[in-house]
Amino acid sequence: MQREPPKSHYKMDVELDRLSNLPCHIIDQILQHMPIKEAVRTSVLSTKWRYKSSTLGHLVFDHQCVSGRNQTTFVNIVDHVLLLHTGPIHMFKLSNRDFLATSDIDRWILYLSRCSVKEFILEIWKGHRFTMPSCLFSLQEMTHLELFNCLLKPPLTFKGFRSLKSLDIQHVTLAQDVFEKLIVCCPLLERLTLMNFDGFTDLNIDAPNLQFFDVGGSFEDVNFVNTLNLTVVSIALYEHGPNQQRRSPRNSGNLVKFFAQLPHVQRLEIQSHFLKYLAAGVVSGKLPKPCLDLNFLSIRVYFSDWEEVLTAVFLLRSSPSLQELEILVRPDEQPAAGKTKFSVNDNCNGPFAQLRLVKISGISDIEIQVDFIRFLLSNSPMLEKMIVKPASVNWELVKKLLRFKRASANAEIIYLDP
Repeated sequence: MQREPPKSHYKMDVELDRLSNLPCHIIDQILQHMPIKEAVRTSVLSTKWRYKSSTLGHLVFDHQCVSGRNQTTFVNIVDHVLLLHTGPIHMFKLSNRDFLATSDIDRWILYLSRCSVKEFILEIWKGHRFTMPSCLFSLQEMTHLELFNCLLKPPLTFKGFRSLKSLDIQHVTLAQDVFEKLIVCCPLLERLTLMNFDGFTDLNIDAPNLQFFDVGGSFEDVNFVNTLNLTVVSIALYEHGPNQQRRSPRNSGNLVKFFAQLPHVQRLEIQSHFLKYLAAGVVSGKLPKPCLDLNFLSIRVYFSDWEEVLTAVFLLRSSPSLQELEILVRPDEQPAAGKTKFSVNDNCNGPFAQLRLVKISGISDIEIQVDFIRFLLSNSPMLEKMIVKPASVNWELVKKLLRFKRASANAEIIYLDP
């Protein structure tokens, strides 16, 4: 029996060393898309890969770091990676739902303060608010900061994050003066996300470069100062009580005050109880200056409150460039006391010339809601599509919608099952 000739050593070496011949930037990209646990294991592949994992610029420590079969703790893994790490760290993320915050986090942040970290993400899923160590506030080269379930008490020497462009803080506690200083002392801030906070009640936003603002929580007042570049805004007021009916100076109304520093807003979402806040004060029927750039508007409306309905109409009248409108109807509606019919002629002096798409969710066969739909259809000459999703199946509502006169000959009404 004839033996098969052995493969040459040269050919075998070429096959075995194929990974080693990959360009360095390709190896870096491969490692960045791998869980940190797997990235560390690649050190056994070849000499060229041996120390690559120790120079990773993006470090993500999450649930994938620890397996049930391995007794190595989450803390030991983070310590091991940081101990062997060399070079800069561009992004550091710590997010493990099974990890209970300990003082080890203080050590890691202190280490990062010497590494010129650009992005820092800390998500504490268990236990009480984690008090951030003072060394966090020395990360002056940071451009993105994301915190979840934390308490912020910066040192008196804190002068802000001079390079920060994106701030995302959720389930956080900080005092009123700390919040205001945090915003005003980040001169490059472009994106701000703020959810479920406590310790302060007034949203005083002074950020000349801010472009994106997303907030949801319980607050009493909101004031924009130097926010002329703000284009995307989403605000949800979770609770609304009598003490939140603040009027702006000279009793001009919250609606006027709110838009005074938002001349270039393009996308606006008014969620939960925030429309009630905007309805407080004197409203003349239109804003002093129209929202010329606003092309998308989403509003949650409580049709039992006539002031909310009027405020929504006033906002529509002040948005001549509006192309897409989304109406979310608050549930458990009852007919508005003293006002059950929507008067089109009294509340609109002109059509919505650019409106092309309307989405309405949670609608019922209540007269004021049905009249509002008729109002939109009869004043939208460029309307292409209206999508209606009722709170419950109601064929009488469908019949009414199909009979309504439409200003646009091309307007299509699409009914979606609830």
